[in-house]
Amino acid sequence: MNIAAIQTFLAIVETGSLARAASKLNVTQSTVTTRLKTLEATLGQKLINRSKTGATTTNAGLRLQRYAEAIAGSWRQARLEVAAPLGSRKFRNIAVHNDLWVGWGEGLFEHIDEGVGVAVSVFMGSDAEITSWMDGNMVDLAVGFSPVPRPDVVADRVGADRLILVSTRLDAPVRFDPGYVYVDYGDFVGGQHLTAYADADAARLTFSAPGPAMKYLEAVGGTAYLPYRMVTNELAEGRLFELTDAPVFERPVFLNRRSSVRRPDPAWIPAL
Repeated sequence: MNIAAIQTFLAIVETGSLARAASKLNVTQSTVTTRLKTLEATLGQKLINRSKTGATTTNAGLRLQRYAEAIAGSWRQARLEVAAPLGSRKFRNIAVHNDLWVGWGEGLFEHIDEGVGVAVSVFMGSDAEITSWMDGNMVDLAVGFSPVPRPDVVADRVGADRLILVSTRLDAPVRFDPGYVYVDYGDFVGGQHLTAYADADAARLTFSAPGPAMKYLEAVGGTAYLPYRMVTNELAEGRLFELTDAPVFERPVFLNRRSSVRRPDPAWIPAL
């Protein structure tokens, strides 16, 4: 199957437009159209509905998307491995949740990178993307917030991400703080937060990840729940203060690994 056609299909799905897909791939729109028609002819199915408002996937396109992502990912990985340093005896592909690189991802990478003759590739993404990469045999180990429900994957809970309430003000109130910034850590932490702050008003500002929330606090000031591992330097230097009277929340962290892959020595797990 034509890899360029697969990549073009995925670009159309991602951008929602043949014109934007052409720009993303740095080709002409006619090239995108030709590749799409070739792929549709090969499969005998219409994959994309085109209209004045954009491009959407058909039912057949939705079914193809998962396999197309696996094919494109395998091709990308093959190119990485072929280009790996001469003499490399082993390849190890790891995935890390976008929010877990600091501390967790760094620890796993450094542990694996110590191996002599090991070429390491790192993928960053969401839990859904990690599951997709495991499905497509693109990664061997993955650190995330969810176990991957696959028969050939072993999911070990290796710890928890500790979330503490920090503020740019030492005297900030734990409750009813007008400068409070909510960080959405998902349903598990959201349930704990709702129970602890059932009587609190909704925050005026919400972030979907801790990184941008931390940058906002640094620039504007305020209060937010952030992973302890991310704020250790700021706490030590007095740029942030832990509000110790506030409840602490925990977000489970899992190491997903193929059953054929030996569990890494736990020395990589950060001491939090």
